[in-house]
Amino acid sequence: MAQGRRRDERKEQQWRRWFGEWRASGLSVRAFCARHGLAESLFYAWRRRLEQRAAQQPAFLPVHIVADQAPAPGSALEVVLADGRSVRVAAGFDPATLRALLTVLEEGRPC
Repeated sequence: MAQGRRRDERKEQQWRRWFGEWRASGLSVRAFCARHGLAESLFYAWRRRLEQRAAQQPAFLPVHIVADQAPAPGSALEVVLADGRSVRVAAGFDPATLRALLTVLEEGRPC
């Protein structure tokens, strides 16, 4: 999607519904588009766009907690990212801020 353009959530949801219907129908793309009055070029463009968006979603990785002893009350947490970078978080952190920080750090990951 071009930068600066707002996403049309209704249009995106409609295309997601059509893709679900298409998969369930067993029809070819051409037959499905003809049945619904859709341009094939738009079908492929929206499919590519939504696949790219899905690929950009942050991935969740399994977490393994390893501790020799229980952390002292009020101690910091350490989050190790997939690429080995780590983030130390002090006690009493704001969850929304941490979530935003992790999103930014994960966006900067090389593919």
